[in-house]
Amino acid sequence: QVQLVESGGGLVQAGGSLRLSCAASGSYAMGWFRQAPGKEREGLASISMGGSITSYGDSVSGRFTISRDNAKNTVYLQMNSLKPEDTAVYYCAARERSRATSLRRDDYQYWGQGTQVTVSS
Repeated sequence: QVQLVESGGGLVQAGGSLRLSCAASGSYAMGWFRQAPGKEREGLASISMGGSITSYGDSVSGRFTISRDNAKNTVYLQMNSLKPEDTAVYYCAARERSRATSLRRDDYQYWGQGTQVTVSS
């Protein structure tokens, strides 16, 4: 069973930064998603299993950066220039069936427990 453990969420003022971490029990293509109350889960960023290919959703492109340390089986999401509308529960996810990136929720088989990010205005 794949285990994903997220950390790094919290409260930050608008314009600030946070870095989320996701420790996995193996090596997979990974993604970050978020879900705000009453909204669909949104794909934010994805990184290939090797780490050479990344993709981003339009709402975070240029502000968020996904990276990974394969020696530690850990994926990061650096979030800069945060806005109140970035407030949500953030989830990391792992793809077991492909090494490629994807922002589609249905392409991921395993999910972390989620970490709350709150951006105050």
